[in-house]
This record gives sequence, C-alpha cells and structure tokens, in this order.
Amino acid sequence: MQSLFKRFGIALFAVALLAFLFHLNDVEKPQLVNTQGRNFERATVTEILRDNLQENGSRIGDQVVRLRFANGAEAEANCPNGLLFGTVCTPGMTVIAMRSQAGALASCTVYSYDRTKSVICFLVFFCALLILVGGSKGLKSVLALVLTFASFLFFFFPLLMHGVAPILAAVITATIILSLTVWLICGQTKKALAAGIAAFGGVLAAGLAAEGFGAAAHLSGYNVTNIEALLFVAQNTRIDVGGLLFAGILFASLGAVLDIAMDVAAAVAEIAETRPASSRELFASGMRVGQDVMGTMAATLILAVFGGSLGAWVLDYVYDLPLLQLMNSNGLDIIIMQGLSGGIGVILTVPLAAFSAARLLSRKAPGAPHP
Repeated sequence: MQSLFKRFGIALFAVALLAFLFHLNDVEKPQLVNTQGRNFERATVTEILRDNLQENGSRIGDQVVRLRFANGAEAEANCPNGLLFGTVCTPGMTVIAMRSQAGALASCTVYSYDRTKSVICFLVFFCALLILVGGSKGLKSVLALVLTFASFLFFFFPLLMHGVAPILAAVITATIILSLTVWLICGQTKKALAAGIAAFGGVLAAGLAAEGFGAAAHLSGYNVTNIEALLFVAQNTRIDVGGLLFAGILFASLGAVLDIAMDVAAAVAEIAETRPASSRELFASGMRVGQDVMGTMAATLILAVFGGSLGAWVLDYVYDLPLLQLMNSNGLDIIIMQGLSGGIGVILTVPLAAFSAARLLSRKAPGAPHP
C-alpha cells in the first residue's frame, strides 16, 4: 500500500510539473523582425552561373549559382562573399538557401554551407564517447546534459519572458540543474547531498562576488558590447537585460564549482567508507584534497574565460593600448569580473564541500570518545 501511495504521489507530481511548465512556456514572443514570406530550405548547387574567382586566386564580389530544392524546383541564387554569411559554392554542394517572397518579387540567397549533418554527427560522437568511457555513469551524464539544456530552454528563458529578474531566474535554474545532475550521477546519497549543498553555495558566492565587483567598479549589464540589440529586445519584452551579465557569470561558474564540490565530497566519502573518522578529521582531509585541485580548477575556469575572449585580448595587444585605458575598459573589466568571480566561487566551494561532507558522513570508531 505504501508503495502504491508513493507511485501515486510521483505521478501526481509529474502531472503538476508538466502543467506548470506548459503554463510557463505559454509566452507570446514579439515579432522583432519581419519574417513573413521568408523561408530557409536545404538545396543542392547544380551549376555556377557566375563565379567570383580572380586571376590572383582571390574572390571579389558574389557568386551566382543555380540551386535544386528537395521538391525538384530550381532557382537562381546569389551567394554572398562574406565571412558571416554565404560560402564558396561548388557543384554538388549542399547549402542552406534563404528564399524571400514580397508580393510579385522573389529572391533567393545562399545563407551558408549545410552544417546540419556535421553538427549532429559530432554530438553523437561526443555522447557515444562519454558512454563508452563512463559506462552507466556516462549515460547518466548524457541524460544530465540533455536535462540541463531543457532547463534553459523550457524554464530559464520563459522565466525571463515573464519578467523574473535574471539573477533570481538563474539561481532557481542552477538549483534545478545541480539537483538533477548530482542525483543522476550519485543517486540519493549523503555524498550527493554534500556536493549539491557545496555547489549551490559556491555558485551563489560567484554571483554575489560579481554583483559586488560590478557595484564597486560601476559595471552593469548595460556595459556589454551588444547592448544596442539587447535594449531593442528590452523595449519589446519584459526581459531585464541589465541582469543578464550577472546571470551569465553564475551559469559560467556552475560546471567548475560542481566539479570541485563532487571531487571533495567523493574523497571524504571514500575516507569515511574506509575507516571510522570524526567530522573534524574528515573536514581536514577534505580541505587537503580541495587545496590540491582548487588551484588547477580556478585556473581552468579563468583560462576558459580567456579563451572565449581571445579576439579582444589580441586586439588590445596589437594596438598596444595604454595600461590606464585597458584597466578602465568596460569590455576588459567585464572579462576580469567573469574570471575572478568564478574563481572565488571555486575557492569557497572547497570549505563548503569539506564541511558538508564531514558533517553528513562522519562516524566514530567503536569505543572512541566524542570529539
């Protein structure tokens, strides 16, 4: 009977959750650009009608090509010679074409090379490799990644559309992601609980550090490079674009913080399984393990931020900008804030993980005095 009530409770919770998500995702997105009469379709290049290849090997101007679509229809298309849009077409190449119809006027443009198959194959290879090396836990990791993406798509973004503050929406979403990831990988164990508590505290610390740095340095989400496009979005939706920067920093630190929290909690759990130990002894052991991986994890996070903004660093280096200008550049200061805030979250996760795991997993040896 108890098992029946438990199953009924789980089913009822699942139905309530689906109803909530259905209501949450019932948002009306404003039409920020006119897409009427415009479609993206897959097509094959059958002929190069006019090439843009010059005698010196460079390409100037656009190509004009003939395309054949899946339904057998053919059309003449312009292929831009750009770095962001278009490609260098060759006969037999599969491309994505943008077809536009405005009244009696019709146009066709090559948008890009068709990368769909490459993207899907790379994703499948990544998941297969993760399962092959990780076994059942690798499979659970793949499921955790899918649920993480779903949390952003069906929970975080709709919350923003409903006017919820980005930092609050990020904290709620991060809590869900942490809970699902730890539960899937470690199950309902004390180790999982300790890692989850520590990771939540570390992520929250990273967000608070970013908020503090931003307040002290007079930086906000309105100092980012694409603010004009974001402000246009803000004028037509309920999204608070000013808080997106700090929400992004919180998410950026999530992976590294969860990693070090799991490392410390797993090490403390292994020690507790091997021999009885007091919470003080386990805390000391957890701190030693955390100190060994803390530096490399913080460096990993900072290097990830550095790599993601490498183009900006190269430009600043080549232009040989004065130090005073660099130290007061919005773009550079935001990059520094992202790296250091995440590093602070990683550092504070170590004592949180060691303390949580020690308190949850400690046990005295038989006959041992109370510590």
